[in-house]
Amino acid sequence: MKSNKNIEKSGSIIWVYVKAILAACIFALLIFIIMALLITYTNISETIIPMMASIVMVISTLISGMVVGAKTKRKGWLHGALVGVVYVLLIIFMNWVFVKDFSIGSPALLKSLIGIIAGGIGGMIGVNLK
Repeated sequence: MKSNKNIEKSGSIIWVYVKAILAACIFALLIFIIMALLITYTNISETIIPMMASIVMVISTLISGMVVGAKTKRKGWLHGALVGVVYVLLIIFMNWVFVKDFSIGSPALLKSLIGIIAGGIGGMIGVNLK
């Protein structure tokens, strides 16, 4: 098993971040598929989509922080916040590409800040997982 110093010195820290982002994306994709099926086949209103998207983003960022914190075993808040930044930037980029009238305003900045904080909290939780 590699020590934590080997993880941080080698390029494998990048792979830890990539795995954490992939875990968050897979979780979000699964939840969005379930939401789409529920909205399609039940009487659930489409008005819940923005609220659920925000909740899923926070939970996904928390999960990515937990994954990176569990792998690095130190400075979980920092690694979690950094992976939160990367995840939030990925979401902003996808919105910029796919949403016609996307603009970075106060709501987007607030969601970004919340995502970064959730990643930091997830990193602290991940460090303490056994």
